[in-house]
Amino acid sequence: MAENDIDRDAIKDEVDQIFGNRPKHEGPELYQVNDQSSIKHVIGVISGKGGVGKSLVTGILATELARKGHKVGILDADITGPSIPKMFGLSGLHVFGQGDKIIPAQSKGGIKIMSTNLVLENENDPVLWRGPMLMGALKQFYEDTLWGDIDYLLVDMPPGTGDVALAVFQSLPIEGVVIVSSPQDLVQVIVGKAVKMAAMMNVPVLGVVENMSYMECPECGHKLEPFGPSHLQEIVDEFKVADLGRIPIDPKVAASCDAGTFESELPEGLIPKAVSAVEA
Repeated sequence: MAENDIDRDAIKDEVDQIFGNRPKHEGPELYQVNDQSSIKHVIGVISGKGGVGKSLVTGILATELARKGHKVGILDADITGPSIPKMFGLSGLHVFGQGDKIIPAQSKGGIKIMSTNLVLENENDPVLWRGPMLMGALKQFYEDTLWGDIDYLLVDMPPGTGDVALAVFQSLPIEGVVIVSSPQDLVQVIVGKAVKMAAMMNVPVLGVVENMSYMECPECGHKLEPFGPSHLQEIVDEFKVADLGRIPIDPKVAASCDAGTFESELPEGLIPKAVSAVEA
């Protein structure tokens, strides 16, 4: 068929019939908490890459805020790699419904938690969900969970700048983010991505926490740096963000995460500047 024989008007009419009645995209949807819940502050915990201890920092912040008398919740937005429930001793438990709403799990210390692992039949099952299902889960976790009265909802975000991270920034009322880094090489490039993403979303960066920063010799107390020297000061200087502290490698803390006793065994005052930044 020659190009001149193509009925372009007919093709346009057919396309309009298929797509013409669909609502035009009006920007990201803003999630609304249900009328049985009240959340005062929503804080994100982010990283530019995986494996730096983002969930650990989320857990520390939540535990320390709860110890100070605040009502705290954790929305585990790392949908495909959730680790929060196990840390807080909720491994194997499931949330349940009340009408069309979800009752979140609750730790021994009173922290309310919503996570993919709490809705899967088996927590070891992989989450093989595409973008729309991930977005739907995130929306349900925020809107349909009966959070009750919450002072601080901490959002443990997935690493990187993918769909879910973008949805959290665009659809949840995030007031600020804590960035988690580690001493490895290239960390400044990774942190830079997180800082720039927050800036593009107009979300303030509360500061940076460096995890796995050092470890203390049990014999003499000397600080060892198995992953190399700290880059935290370089990050602070380059990106003009606050230094929220360094977290040492502590085998006892790691063991408590695996055992589900993290909340009761966490040493007090681990990253006080980070806690204060969230409260500010």
